[in-house]
Amino acid sequence: MHEISYRACFKPQLPEYFIDRYTEPGDLVADPFLGRGTTPLQAYLMGRRAAGSDINPLCVMLARPRFNPPPLESVRARLQSVLGSCVSDFVDDGLADDLLAFYHPVTLSQLFILRQWFIDREAAGELDSVDDWVRMVCLNRLSGHSPGFFSVRTMPPNQAVSAGSQRRINERMGQQPEPKDIVNIVMRKSRSLLRSGYPGSQIPFGGQLSPPILHTTSADNLGYLDDSVVDLVVTSPPFLNIVDYHKDNWLRCWFAGIDADKVQISGYSSVAEWRSFIHKALDELCRVVKRDGHIAFEVGEVRNGKVKLEEEVIRAAEGLPITLQSVLVNQQQFTKTSNLWGVKNNSAGTNTNRVVLLKKSG
Repeated sequence: MHEISYRACFKPQLPEYFIDRYTEPGDLVADPFLGRGTTPLQAYLMGRRAAGSDINPLCVMLARPRFNPPPLESVRARLQSVLGSCVSDFVDDGLADDLLAFYHPVTLSQLFILRQWFIDREAAGELDSVDDWVRMVCLNRLSGHSPGFFSVRTMPPNQAVSAGSQRRINERMGQQPEPKDIVNIVMRKSRSLLRSGYPGSQIPFGGQLSPPILHTTSADNLGYLDDSVVDLVVTSPPFLNIVDYHKDNWLRCWFAGIDADKVQISGYSSVAEWRSFIHKALDELCRVVKRDGHIAFEVGEVRNGKVKLEEEVIRAAEGLPITLQSVLVNQQQFTKTSNLWGVKNNSAGTNTNRVVLLKKSG
């Protein structure tokens, strides 16, 4: 259920480690930098209540459907119904020429149909769990580097290149977009996500959990949470301006009907500005976390290892009612992007998980 791609996401074993040690079934686990939703989903699977938010509305679209998946037969029926009853002539927002660098005209026509269906259903307040699931899977299958995606071969699915870059890739590889079977691709990914069963059936201890609390908001404005209600936070903020979330998600934002220019994703070139931003986020977390609750704040080393962000998190926590418990450093054995970028393993990029563990003390 975690296999939904998003830039700079962490593996579920990270929140699992802290959830297992610092919470009990029924406790509330939160993440104010939601991303693809790893922390709240893992908490839910472990019998904890879940909450999460992100400034990017795309994140809720990626996270929410996996808490309440529809039956697979409903997914196939919805796809066949929508794609069989509508017609598209590419009249959209002027992006058709660029999109044809990624998609065969037949595939693109179907994507326009699905896109408009979701936008119209959401605007009318009629988006149901089947639509939510299909949209989420489509967002994850828009572009990638294997036949299991709607696009021609391109970068891995967590990073969409520009249309110009894709044209150069096509020319270099001697490839052109071929028609793709959207229904079968979505069904195959859906079956893969559900291969371990539905989340509700996996909740241990025979308990019943309330639906997750998911919102679109900044990390320093968690108004959807009351004071002193969270038992554990496991989160990871943007690492300065290392990742360009606008640029990397432009295809997903187009499909979801999101104006990426209006999403105020934090990105700081100055360490001091980033530290100030983290201080504000930690201050808000101090409000919502219970006394003796914990905050696990995952960062990494940046700028070729010259800046270790855990040190900046510790500085950002100064003056707040939280105390440093430990710093956990997990050294990666293999840098996943080393083959992709042609760099020597562990010689560039972020190669460690550096988790600052804080405890609410007042």
